[in-house]
Amino acid sequence: RARSSTRTPVSGPLRRMLLVYHDRSSARLVGMWLPWKWGLAVAASAFVFSLIAHSLLHRQFFSLARTRQLGVIKAILREIGVVMVLYSLWQVAGTWSVMGVSQAIDRARFVVRVERFLPIPSEVATQKLLLPYPWVVKAANWYYAVAHVPALVGTLFWGFLVHRSQYSSLRNSVALTTAGCLLVQLIPLAPPRMLPDLGFVDTAELYNQSVYSVLGRGMAGQLAAMPSVHVAWAVVVMWFAIVVPARLLTKVVCVLHGLVTLVVVVGTANHFWLDGIVAGWIFGLSLLAITLAQRVRPTAQIAWVSTAIRRLQQGPETHQDVATQSPTSLDHSPTEN
Repeated sequence: RARSSTRTPVSGPLRRMLLVYHDRSSARLVGMWLPWKWGLAVAASAFVFSLIAHSLLHRQFFSLARTRQLGVIKAILREIGVVMVLYSLWQVAGTWSVMGVSQAIDRARFVVRVERFLPIPSEVATQKLLLPYPWVVKAANWYYAVAHVPALVGTLFWGFLVHRSQYSSLRNSVALTTAGCLLVQLIPLAPPRMLPDLGFVDTAELYNQSVYSVLGRGMAGQLAAMPSVHVAWAVVVMWFAIVVPARLLTKVVCVLHGLVTLVVVVGTANHFWLDGIVAGWIFGLSLLAITLAQRVRPTAQIAWVSTAIRRLQQGPETHQDVATQSPTSLDHSPTEN
């Protein structure tokens, strides 16, 4: 049996900044999250200081070395602002829903029926492998609660500081993947832990480690099981570690994080296998959109420059101010042989 424990919030000013709950019986940290309002405040502060640094760069108050350092600080502050905006959006969007939650359980049962026709293992069977080992279950609950955000943020900073040329693709993939997941989550779907009659066990509730009471999310936030943002972000971490030049140990750790995340979200009955599969599809579509945009943009720029040069060579009688025209409008102009 799971030991009963009393979970109380930290008192004092820290409570306003971090929602920290502590399990006294196990002395284990169950959750630590920055509220979305504080996240937006951090983002606004970062953007303000970034603008200050931008203005200082143009006043030429500093030496060349100091100017370069200030440029790096400006870029870091800007990216912190972007990341905190995404984080706040993820926090608050978990409470949104465009449909009623009454049918969420029925949708979850439909997912169970669909999975029976797919060549994937049963979530209940996966749980039965973990439940006999309480320390494994508690570790899985903890990993589900706190691992996904630090892993993603760490990857973003790693990409910004070490792999700057690939950073824009990383940041854009995170933004598009998160947005895609949040759009799908507007349709409420219950997690497996809300289907005890089918054999699922709410492991976080079993050991008093529920993350949803820590986040303070209502029922709508708990019914955003499809797709799994945990898995989506873990896939982003895996992908980036694989495509960039890095040490073998770094790649192995990132890949293991993705695999462990997939097993954890299923083993704790927070998500179905299909939730992770859909998250992977959304990431793939986001990556495809980014790749196509990167290919189309240089082509449009080249076409715009070529058209500008050709019209300048035609003489003043046919010359137009091409600088005021967009590349799209110039692409549709008639070409001459």
